[in-house]
Amino acid sequence: MAYFLFIDESGQDHRASPYEVLAGVAVEDRDLWNLVQAIQDSEVKHFGCRYSLGRDELKGKKLLKRKTYRLASQLPPIPQEERSILARQCLEGGSAAGKRQITALAQSKLAYISDVLDICARFRCKAFASIVSPDAPSLASTDYLRKDYSYLFERFYYFLEDTNPTASGIVVFDELEKSRSHILLGQMDRYFKYTYNGRRRSGQIIPEPFFVHSDLTTGIQIADLVAYLVSWGFRTRDMSRPRRDELIDLVNRVCSLRHRAVREVGDNPSFVIWSFAVIADLRARDQLTDMAEA
Repeated sequence: MAYFLFIDESGQDHRASPYEVLAGVAVEDRDLWNLVQAIQDSEVKHFGCRYSLGRDELKGKKLLKRKTYRLASQLPPIPQEERSILARQCLEGGSAAGKRQITALAQSKLAYISDVLDICARFRCKAFASIVSPDAPSLASTDYLRKDYSYLFERFYYFLEDTNPTASGIVVFDELEKSRSHILLGQMDRYFKYTYNGRRRSGQIIPEPFFVHSDLTTGIQIADLVAYLVSWGFRTRDMSRPRRDELIDLVNRVCSLRHRAVREVGDNPSFVIWSFAVIADLRARDQLTDMAEA
């Protein structure tokens, strides 16, 4: 038995995104193919074709931009069967598409995202996120694993412990530029071999990840959607940056995919640890004290 953790990020370019988010979506190995097929069927249902087989990748920043909501609201809701026909006409017609086709495509995008999150819930997927303010302190050294990664692995490990202590966790990243991939591999190797928590977590998380192309891997596309929605819509009292209120319904669906772990921390035997973590400082303790606990 194994769980895949598909990981992607949002906001690391330090441009428009209010928060940097490293997000993961966990799915059991036996459910993965059924999940993929259900999402592909949803594409055909809403767009009249496989949208992701064309030049456009199913990314949150493309599907959920403000313009999509504006276009979707310019006409009353179009019935699903008619809408999918019109959406396909829009995709195939390009600049020649009329108002009704453009509106149908926008409405289809929103309906598709909602459907994807429902499918994830149906297949018992779990969502994880490390949320960082763009101005959070970060150590310049590339020798150590950043805290947003170690927190994500910690939450994934708690999920594995709670779900099946004998299950393996397989980490799958969106492919990075080759030199960045090598740096991340070295950081993970150091973390899982030489830190106390890393060694313990390697009992269930396989320390060597896979790298895949996001446009070819459904799990990475789901992680991208989670990262985007968390960045733009998830807020706690410690998060002061503005959010997009039109995303709240979708964000609530993502929140329902979180894992709730309970662990003994200090004097509290029932400390609740959610799979979403807000991180104020990326400098892990092992970076500052030379291999102490992350």
